[in-house]
Amino acid sequence: MDIRVGDLLLMKKQHPCGSKEMTVLRSGMDFRLRCVGCGREFMIPRHKIEKYIKQATHREETAGS
Repeated sequence: MDIRVGDLLLMKKQHPCGSKEMTVLRSGMDFRLRCVGCGREFMIPRHKIEKYIKQATHREETAGS
């Protein structure tokens, strides 16, 4: 799965604040994500997050619209 820094992820499960959108701050063996709803940042392993991603929107696609 090709996920880069700055991508917007739509998740299958909600964050406790109710938002399903996360911004990628770091990618590698684990991800640092920021919740779009509340701004909370957290780290999660790659193998776990890949199961919960519904859709990934790359930064270039959102900037061009």
